[in-house]
Amino acid sequence: MLAQFVLFDGFDPLDVIAPYEVLYAAGMLTEGAVRVELVTAEGPREVLSSLPPLSLRATAALAPERADVIILPGAAGDPRSPEELGEQERDATIGSVLRRALDTDLPRLAEEALERPDTLVATVCGGSLLLALAGLIKGRPAATHASGLGLLEAAGARPVDARVVDDGDLITGAGVTSGLDLALHLVEREIGPQVAHAVERLFAHERRGIVWADRGTAPSHTF
Repeated sequence: MLAQFVLFDGFDPLDVIAPYEVLYAAGMLTEGAVRVELVTAEGPREVLSSLPPLSLRATAALAPERADVIILPGAAGDPRSPEELGEQERDATIGSVLRRALDTDLPRLAEEALERPDTLVATVCGGSLLLALAGLIKGRPAATHASGLGLLEAAGARPVDARVVDDGDLITGAGVTSGLDLALHLVEREIGPQVAHAVERLFAHERRGIVWADRGTAPSHTF
C-alpha cells in the first residue's frame, strides 16, 4: 500500500508528521507492505510549513494513479479575524494559505483521486476544508477542526463533530492531533487490527472516540 502525503506551502507539520510516522511504523511491522512518500502537486521540492523555518522535502509528485492512499493536511496560521490584522499578517491566516493551495494543481489532482475507485483519500484538520472549498465533497459527511465546521457546511459538505469520519473512500480527521487516530484507523481498516494494535502500543497512544460512519441506526436526538 503506497500512501502519499501531500505538502503545500504553509501546511501544518503535525498534520503530516503524526500520521506519517504511524504508517511508516506499519510498514516496518509488515516488511514493507506499507510505503510512504512526501509529495506535492508540482513534484519534488522543499516545502515551507506554516511554522518557518521548518520545512519538509517532497521527493515525488502527487500521482493518484500510483497511490493507494492520499493524505491531505490542513494549514496553521494566525487565528485572529482579518479585521484585527495588517495586510502582511492577513497573508499568514489559515484562509489565505488554503486559498493559495487552491490556486495550484492540487484541486484537480484531488478530484482525480476521489474519482478513482481504488484510491482512498484522507484528510487531517483543515485538509477537508481544502476539498470542500474546491467543491469536491458536496453532501458528504466530513470532520475538521471545530473552528472550521461552519465553513465546511457553507461549502456544501455535511460537518460531523467527531474525531474521525469514515465515508468509504473518504476518511477525515478533526483537529491536529486526530492525525494519529485517523492513521491508526487506516492501518486497522486496510492492513488489519493486529498491526494497528502493535503500532498503537509502540506509540503509547490510545485512540480517542468513535469512528463515525453514515450507517446503522441514527439516534432519535443528540446531546
